[in-house]
Amino acid sequence: MQASIMGTERTIAVLSGKGGTGKTLVSVNLASAASSAAYMDCDVEEPNGQLFFRPAVIDEKVIAVGRPAVDQKLCNGCHICSNACAFNALAVLKDQLLIFEELCHSCGLCIHLCPQRALTEVQKPLGVVRKGSSGTVSFFSAEMHIGESSGVPLIKALMKQKPAGLVVIDCPPGSGCMVTESIAKADFCLLVSEPTIFGAHNLAMVHELANLVGKPCGVLLNKTQEGSNPSEDYARTHNLPIIGSLPYDKDLARMTTEGLIASRESNCYRQVFADLLKEVMDASDPDSKR
Repeated sequence: MQASIMGTERTIAVLSGKGGTGKTLVSVNLASAASSAAYMDCDVEEPNGQLFFRPAVIDEKVIAVGRPAVDQKLCNGCHICSNACAFNALAVLKDQLLIFEELCHSCGLCIHLCPQRALTEVQKPLGVVRKGSSGTVSFFSAEMHIGESSGVPLIKALMKQKPAGLVVIDCPPGSGCMVTESIAKADFCLLVSEPTIFGAHNLAMVHELANLVGKPCGVLLNKTQEGSNPSEDYARTHNLPIIGSLPYDKDLARMTTEGLIASRESNCYRQVFADLLKEVMDASDPDSKR
């Protein structure tokens, strides 16, 4: 059974405060449980959605960002650019301007301020954006080149391709700038958490972020077992809606480690994720009385 959501306009962001909680597992299975959906992998430092979907790649595009380059013959070491840079990406040493690309955020302020016109913008490849398909799922992902400091411009480029209909965003782990950019267009944030003290701590991080940017959210308790669950305790204490729970299951773990999508391989899990998708859709409906 697949959840019938044809014509539904909804963007669901799946995030967690750390890696390994099951964020990608949940994302790929939610997208696959729908009758039609798009999956967007915004974990640009280590995208792995393609390991599950194995998409036929339709298009691949290199994304570049502007970085300052200096003509030392024109630079007189006036310090205007280095003093203005909020990221300390510029420094003047013995009248020579040094540019630290790993700190540069490509804002262009230094180029705009330089009175000698010694700085110009050059385009540097940051990574690639890919589009593909896998069954009923439209697949989008981005991958940052090794050594780059920020994937935010890459995520912005990826999100420009966000299609209409149901979209499931597989966010980067944590609660930093790339996560903030990934959830910017989301209608609802599904927070995936483990049943540990560490899991509860990281749940608090992403819960705070969702509240900070004004996104409605709920938690999926993953890998649940008998006994105490600090993440569940946190959710109940902070009035965070519990959308569902996935008990720890060796078969699900096996399928995941083999790069299989459980909702495609198992009738049981097809129903589990179809039901979970319905719960998410109900929770994300602004007209819902949930």
